[in-house]
Amino acid sequence: MDKRSFLKNVGLMSIVMPLNFVHVRNAAADVEHLDLQEVAANEDFWMKVRGDFDLKPDYINLENGYYCFMPRQVMERQIEHLRNVNYEGSYYMRTVRQENKKNVANKVAEIVGCSAEEVAITRNTTESLDLIIGGMHWNAGDEAVMAEQDYGAMINHFKFVERRFGTVNKFVSIPNHPQDDEEIVDLYASAITDKTRLLMVCHMVNITGQVLPIRKIADMAHARGVEVMVDGAHAYSHIDFNMKDLDCDYYGSSLHKWLSAPLGSGMLYVNKEKIDGVWPLLAEGELEPNDIARLNHIGTHPAHTDLAILDAIEYQNAIGLGRKEARLKYLQHYWTSQLRGLPRIVINTPVEMHRHGGIGNVGIEGIEPAVLAERLMKEYRIFTVAINRPGVRGLRITPNIYTTTAELDSLVHAIKELST
Repeated sequence: MDKRSFLKNVGLMSIVMPLNFVHVRNAAADVEHLDLQEVAANEDFWMKVRGDFDLKPDYINLENGYYCFMPRQVMERQIEHLRNVNYEGSYYMRTVRQENKKNVANKVAEIVGCSAEEVAITRNTTESLDLIIGGMHWNAGDEAVMAEQDYGAMINHFKFVERRFGTVNKFVSIPNHPQDDEEIVDLYASAITDKTRLLMVCHMVNITGQVLPIRKIADMAHARGVEVMVDGAHAYSHIDFNMKDLDCDYYGSSLHKWLSAPLGSGMLYVNKEKIDGVWPLLAEGELEPNDIARLNHIGTHPAHTDLAILDAIEYQNAIGLGRKEARLKYLQHYWTSQLRGLPRIVINTPVEMHRHGGIGNVGIEGIEPAVLAERLMKEYRIFTVAINRPGVRGLRITPNIYTTTAELDSLVHAIKELST
């Protein structure tokens, strides 16, 4: 073996060796005999998980949806990756970087059961979906369908496309408490015409936490010749799903959210048959047909962030995505069930367990969301985010696996006091 091959193999070995997350692995082994719902309610287990995170004690953080903290061990590995990349410098960048990034894409793809050839590692959901919005072959009069509750950054890009190409953006408004899946499907169907090219839909609505019936929406849209792009910012590594079961054309997510990967890491899924139909916004050279690398040629970027995604995946695997999803749903139901139906209190998230994950939204009649968020922080030391969007006025509450029920008891107590 020559020196180059030896060093390349060493570089690959350093990122694929299993991590010894001994603390969390031992904790998981102790609850192996319990079913998911029993683990979800096991405070002793989740307190052990909490011990892996450095949490600022000045306030209760219930705004984890923007960025979920990395476990201490993952952060330490990211720093180690930074040192190693800096030590090897250009040698690393010119030899094993691309192969290592493909390995990261493969592990990211495994979580949702798709091919690594359909996954690109990006920096966030906005970048992922904007690559599709800006890369579509738009003609004047083409229509795009989306919801008023969709994320603002993507709506803004659709507006730029509208100004540039003369397209038409059509909006629906998602009910916070749908009667059934068909109500949602029919809503999107009502906005589609023979001019509709693309339908954007949230997998989990970021401001309410409602999980939408993606497969049913996709089947309806595809039957009418419309492509489907899914905003999965809050669904990836939050709820367990398979990309093939969704049958969407495009899917974007932020790995620094519920995977707890380093800040500035994301993913883009493109159905392999659709890759060549998207214009690259940053040009790559000639590649093989349907090579997803053509869509995110961003030049030199922090390789150590990509490598640490593997560590975040290893940590999540040590806990188990099923346990994680069950805990997040348990936490949401824990606090919302104590507030639903009380005078002046409005819960903007469906009650059905299959329609939500860990995100919830609560408002108080007569109090502006921004004022409510400010009072929670000043009077109760609880950090949240105010939401004032069409059909949704309240606070987004996003606990994570390191959140305790005692912290949520503080939220419930505060909301009850402020509503009286």
